[in-house]
Amino acid sequence: MTKPLTSGQQRRLVTEDRKIQGLLVVRLEVLEDDRGYLYEVIHDTDFFVPHIAQVYVVGDPGRSVVRAFHKHRELHDWFCLVRGSAKFAFVDDRRESPTYKKTDVFVISGRRPAMIVVPPGVYHGWMSLEDDTIMLSVASHVYDREHPDEERVSPHAFDDLFGKDIWQVEAK
Repeated sequence: MTKPLTSGQQRRLVTEDRKIQGLLVVRLEVLEDDRGYLYEVIHDTDFFVPHIAQVYVVGDPGRSVVRAFHKHRELHDWFCLVRGSAKFAFVDDRRESPTYKKTDVFVISGRRPAMIVVPPGVYHGWMSLEDDTIMLSVASHVYDREHPDEERVSPHAFDDLFGKDIWQVEAK
């Protein structure tokens, strides 16, 4: 189910309900004319943005590259694929959350722009499904290489929760 969200001067946003509390997929409106297209990724007035501190680009040169899993104690992440497609997987590790230990998996593509909102305490990872997949990443904190706000585990740490190798691409 999708629902439009508006508030004061904020732009109209459409989010998709997900299985994990606080995990959002925000569909982005594409404006297109004879010069090309554009879409706005994030505003500092969006309801899900406590603070923007860093913006960076992550590129995977080949399909099937897995970057997983890690979670943050305080940092909020916002991801937007600008090229290619990727499979994303999430596990709620917040003991106080009503969705504790719930999982969610979905595919996002640059052909249908969306932003993924990942709250602190949710393990997340992704696998590129196409060569040269590029993701724009926005963070609420600057990454501290000396004392990183993250906990990393194996890409297969949650196979039992998912009931399978989550990075396997299944024929449909």
